[in-house]
Amino acid sequence: MSFIDLFQANENNKKQAKPRYSQSTYWGRLRHFIDITDPRTLLVSRKELERCKQLLENKSEHTHTDPEKLWRAKKIVDSTIHPDTGEPVFLPFRMSSFVPTNMILVAGMLLPNPSIKSIIFWQWANQSVNVAFNSANANKTTPMSIKETGIAYASAVTTSCAIAVGLNQAVPRLNLSPSIKSLCMKLVPFTAVAAAGTVNVFLMRGKEIRDGIDVFTKDGDKVGKSKKAGMSAVSQVAISRVLTNAPVLIIPPLLLGRIQKTEFIKARPHWITPINFGLIALSLMTALPAAIAVFPQTGELDTSSMEKEFQSLKDEDGQPIRQLYFNKGL
Repeated sequence: MSFIDLFQANENNKKQAKPRYSQSTYWGRLRHFIDITDPRTLLVSRKELERCKQLLENKSEHTHTDPEKLWRAKKIVDSTIHPDTGEPVFLPFRMSSFVPTNMILVAGMLLPNPSIKSIIFWQWANQSVNVAFNSANANKTTPMSIKETGIAYASAVTTSCAIAVGLNQAVPRLNLSPSIKSLCMKLVPFTAVAAAGTVNVFLMRGKEIRDGIDVFTKDGDKVGKSKKAGMSAVSQVAISRVLTNAPVLIIPPLLLGRIQKTEFIKARPHWITPINFGLIALSLMTALPAAIAVFPQTGELDTSSMEKEFQSLKDEDGQPIRQLYFNKGL
């Protein structure tokens, strides 16, 4: 389907056009999120962004414009503009900046012979960045006050750091057989990061669960706020965060273990850290779009499973509304 067809099919919706790739299949969502997380979009200037927005908004220009230019403009807008606010997401915390930003933290975490203070500092930095990404890319239909944001930040960082540092310090002291302890030590990084990341998401986006988020009909008409939609959105994002971390914390150590046994690396041990850094970067670049593509960004719930006020809704033709939609966030 062409860009024009998609625009016309969706012209009554709040959004200008549907994503280029089908969001009903994993493969389509993966291709979509590869575009959304493309770091090259970070190089686009504010002037270029405004030009892309104007191009998409000016429907009369679409029939005279190369479709690829329209899709490129949509890619830039979708990767930069928050769907709820219509404003650019703060630059360091766009999903297209996720890999570059996190690689700075990875470099710090790979420093040799870290002290307790160093571990705590980098965990604090890591969880603070997680807070920023969770906040910047959250559903914005339930805004948080500065006080609420501050309390959520302090709670999220304190709790997640305690989990991460606590597990790293506790497991080596367990009275276990060497083989079991070795297995536990290998699982500690993933367990710590996954648990801390999950807690971080739920604390930073807890208001969406408590107060609910806006839900819409298929035509984009707001019908109210749903706590169940909020729970679904936050839970799906938390799962995506765990799936993002899994390949990064499992694959590089396994590959590095094999690489370290080669004669080439035995003769050049100083190469181990750069190779590890590269493996982590490659894993993160691959894992991010693959993980967030597990769930569509536009969530869907059957009204029969939602709050009572949504179960008797009817459309303008008097037909029951069976599904409602919401922005899951990223």
